[in-house]
Amino acid sequence: MKMVNMAETASAWNTTSLHVHRNSLLHMSFHWGHKSEILFSGWPGCSSGMYALALIFVFVLAMIVEWLSYCSIIKPGANKVATGFFQTAMHTVRAGLSYMVMLAVMSFNGGVFLTAVFGHAIGFLVFGSKAFRKSGGADKVPDLPPRK
Repeated sequence: MKMVNMAETASAWNTTSLHVHRNSLLHMSFHWGHKSEILFSGWPGCSSGMYALALIFVFVLAMIVEWLSYCSIIKPGANKVATGFFQTAMHTVRAGLSYMVMLAVMSFNGGVFLTAVFGHAIGFLVFGSKAFRKSGGADKVPDLPPRK
């Protein structure tokens, strides 16, 4: 019977729900800790500081998604064609950032998951709820329709 070296295989599964792929470990279930890959190969690595930076990055991405969902930049009476192109660009950016947050959460890192949830929650609190809305601004409609 031939023995197979797991580090040399292109792709193999083991019993601890870790996927071994070209000398890196990808968790296939939630885990805690700063040793993870988030969004990019090798990032943030094993550094606690880089992990904290990755969490801040995911938090800010989630808040930007919420801001784009509730912002009112377009002035009433603006050119309809220009408005349509601007809304399309905003929608595209919002969708792209939402997918980036989703991919970060798919790292199965518990800290990243909680950071994304809190980023969306704080973003909604600041930009979407009535808690920080200026009085008299209740008639303003967001530029983009709500996410589904």
